[in-house]
Amino acid sequence: MTQPLIQSDSLISLKSCSAGESTVVRSLFGLDLAALTGILAEMGERPYRAKQLAEALYRQRVTHLDQVTTLPQALRDRLSEAGWQVGRPSIAESFRSVDGTERYLIQTGSQTVETVWMPEGDDGAENSADSGDEADAESDAPPAASGWRRATICVSSQIGCAVNCQFCLTAKLGLQRNLSAGEIAGQVVAVLERHRVELNKSRVNLVFMGMGEPFLNYDNFMAAVRLLVTEVGLSPQRMTVSTSGIVPGIERFALEPAEVRPKLAISLNAPNDEIRGEIMPVNRKWPIEAVMDAVRKVRLRPRERITFEYVLLGGVTDRVEHAREVARLVRRTGLPVKVNLIAWNPGPGIEYAMPGTEAVDAFRAKLAAEGIPTYVRRPRGRDIFAACGQLKRTMEEGRE
Repeated sequence: MTQPLIQSDSLISLKSCSAGESTVVRSLFGLDLAALTGILAEMGERPYRAKQLAEALYRQRVTHLDQVTTLPQALRDRLSEAGWQVGRPSIAESFRSVDGTERYLIQTGSQTVETVWMPEGDDGAENSADSGDEADAESDAPPAASGWRRATICVSSQIGCAVNCQFCLTAKLGLQRNLSAGEIAGQVVAVLERHRVELNKSRVNLVFMGMGEPFLNYDNFMAAVRLLVTEVGLSPQRMTVSTSGIVPGIERFALEPAEVRPKLAISLNAPNDEIRGEIMPVNRKWPIEAVMDAVRKVRLRPRERITFEYVLLGGVTDRVEHAREVARLVRRTGLPVKVNLIAWNPGPGIEYAMPGTEAVDAFRAKLAAEGIPTYVRRPRGRDIFAACGQLKRTMEEGRE
């Protein structure tokens, strides 16, 4: 499946000058240190000024050039006169669940995209002691001032989605456009700032499991990851990217250096090609075995595992015999694996049923009996349409 690049509309706009002319307004947020160095070099500035600007954008989380007090006022004025602004995405709307989850509509140009904050996570593999990350020893760290010990931010890579999984509310939007690197990373920084997160004191995981298919916006997704690692200061081992099985994207991902590569999750969601082709049309182009072949090319770090995400649809994918098939599939990768089970989260206009508690327990027990590490992801924010598969910029519930 090929995806045309759809240019973001948030990075370039026009503003009127006093002389009646117009100048291009460009966003600094989303540019890496090399790009910032080039911009300031054209203004005759030394490289250390670019480092000061990057520090302000990504560590100090400024939203206006006037806040970059490490730069001389004259330089800030010149940047502004040249059409530069911080341009970081902002939170336009917020919705709070009874369980503490927050869903945000993030303003990106003339459109919004969704991002979710989950204090204490959702009990999935990325939050477990078995996550394969040395930093998981921080699980005993004292709580932050707001009362949470750890948190997960669910990040979007596109507005809408083209993959059209039949059980997902986001699919109802279709694909509207790709997000730029700055728009992807900007969601994270906006949420970190909202909660006054100090990265050296708090444990925060990122999951690229929001709106969109990250591997159909691969270049911008990985550029955002590099910004988050090198400029913001997040660990790639605290990041997980989920793909529906875009084989060329997985193959590119396998070549990424470990120092900037997130962990990988595959949205499997079915025990065989027949069922998967019905609920995930992408399977018709890249069936399960092709996905598994691509996954085998990923060179894992010590203690790292591949995660398989599996949505349990009542009466469709939640039978014990399905669990037996899933165990065989993931074992055939020959890689260290784990499975996250997700009880389907309902959405308007989607004709599936939630699985019963007994079915979820039996499925988990069968995978465990087959020797597969398995976690049941706790639904977070269902009441505000923030749970997995529910993101559709819904405005009716839980507004603050």
